[in-house]
Amino acid sequence: MEDHLTVGVIGAGTMGRGIAQVAATAGHRVFVLDRGRDELDNALSFLGHIQDRAVAKGRISREDADTLLRRISVTTEVGDLSPCDLVVEAIVEDVNIKRTLFASLESVLASDAVIASNTSSLSITALAAGLKHPERFIGLHFFNPAPLLPLVEVIPGLQARNGLGDEMMVLMRQWGKRPALAKDTPGFIVNRVARPFYGEAIRMLEEGLADEATIDWAMTDLGGFRMGPFTLMDLIGNDINYAVTESVWTAFHFDSRYQPSFAQKRNVDAGWLGKKSGRGWYSYGEGVPAPKPRMDKDLGQDILWRILVMLINEAADAVFWGVASAEDVDRAMQGGVNYPKGLLAWAEEVGLDRCVETLDRMRSHYGEDRYRCSPLLRSRAAEGRGFFS
Repeated sequence: MEDHLTVGVIGAGTMGRGIAQVAATAGHRVFVLDRGRDELDNALSFLGHIQDRAVAKGRISREDADTLLRRISVTTEVGDLSPCDLVVEAIVEDVNIKRTLFASLESVLASDAVIASNTSSLSITALAAGLKHPERFIGLHFFNPAPLLPLVEVIPGLQARNGLGDEMMVLMRQWGKRPALAKDTPGFIVNRVARPFYGEAIRMLEEGLADEATIDWAMTDLGGFRMGPFTLMDLIGNDINYAVTESVWTAFHFDSRYQPSFAQKRNVDAGWLGKKSGRGWYSYGEGVPAPKPRMDKDLGQDILWRILVMLINEAADAVFWGVASAEDVDRAMQGGVNYPKGLLAWAEEVGLDRCVETLDRMRSHYGEDRYRCSPLLRSRAAEGRGFFS
């Protein structure tokens, strides 16, 4: 695609305005569409504040900041997106609402304009199915906050024309991103591979192995993760995190590896959604002391290893099933959710044989298919090979 495109962004919420900022920073003319004028005004105000702060910190000149903001226009009319060469949708995760939107876009866009969805979980192939020109549809999954996190998952559907994925990979690099090419499967790369970070942590809590604070401490202080799983679930929102887990589980025909947790569902039922509701796995009321972990390094290393080996197994399975290359899987988990190391590189560091032995032992102990070892992990361990050779 050309270097200087006209870009449309649909949705003036957190993701939409972030994507608009990224595109404008890359030098593109940007139109932001939303149904509500208040949402658009808030988006412009927010973007102006971001640029003011960047100027105050000396990161950008006042002239450059003003130039960037002049590139962004807002509208409530779909017809105003007619000049766009690329339109990125970032609205509610509802198939029917998205399809209605895409139909209205096709009535105003040129036939060769690219339509992209920022969906984190819906099938790109299914979304494209209702289009007159499904060959120009693709997934571009940015991560929040879009201007800061480098990852964009690029997901061509089955109908995408040859070369569209590669074109978007090039464009995302021009936008300063580190894209990863993903197959159109449930959860793509990150939301699939990350499931054990939450699920296995909750399993250990339910078993009484450790409390939330201790598990979080093990993952951050011993594992180097920026947040522990319970802190992160409270930040994301237990309702949102549970919905993603349930969506992936359902899409994989109720595979036990992705099974949601009763404990998290009870939090959602109680309205304990996390920071936004004042209570989740932790309480966030004023003056409430932070819970103290049990800082037992031996226990912490059990905890860390169990979650890590499940993450490694899921990463290996993503490569086995052709979801993405080993390089893209590791790039995605570091660039999208800030993992301290690429999981497959981490596996080579700790030893593939050790990973296989642990998984086999857990499967024997629990009698659950949840702990089955990825065929690729097992075969590479048996051959004495890594994932990048």
